[in-house]
Amino acid sequence: MTRHVERCAQIPPQGLRTRLHGDYHLGQVLVVLNDFVIIDFEGEPTRPLAERRAKHSALRDVAGMLRSFNYARHAAVLEAARAPDEAERLEAVVRGWELATREAFVDAYAAEAVAQGLYADRAQFAATRALREMFELDKALYELRYELQNRPDWVAVPLAGIAALIPPVDGT
Repeated sequence: MTRHVERCAQIPPQGLRTRLHGDYHLGQVLVVLNDFVIIDFEGEPTRPLAERRAKHSALRDVAGMLRSFNYARHAAVLEAARAPDEAERLEAVVRGWELATREAFVDAYAAEAVAQGLYADRAQFAATRALREMFELDKALYELRYELQNRPDWVAVPLAGIAALIPPVDGT
C-alpha cells in the first residue's frame, strides 16, 4: 500500500475536487427509455455525513464503478456455476468480460473528461492511473469491512480485489 501512496505522490495535481456520488456502482444505474439514470446520491452509508458531503476527486466514483464490474463478475459465477469445474470455466469467460468492460468504461470516461476540459489530453488522464488504482484499493478495503459486518460469505470478493490491486513485493 505504501508503494501506491508513493506512486500517487508523483502525480502532479490535476482535475478538480467536486461533490460526487460516493457509492457509484451498477446497482445505482437504471436504464430508462434507452438512457441511463443515476440514483441514490447519499454516498456510502457507513461513512460520516461530513465525509460524504466533502469534495473529492471524481476518480473515486470511477473506482467505485470499476469495483462494481468486479462484483458483477463474481456474482455471475456464483449464480451460474453448479460445480467447481464449471466455476473455473465460467471464470475465464467473465474475467474477459470484466477486463473489456473496465477498459470501455475508463476509455469513455477519459474521452468525456478530456472533452469537458478536466484533463488537457488523454496522456494527462492516463497519468492518473496510480490515483485511480489507489481509490480502487480504498473502495475494496471499504467493501471488505462491509462484507465482514454484513455478508461474511462474500468476503472473498473484496479480498480478491485487494490482492489484484497490490503489486507483488518484487515489483513484477
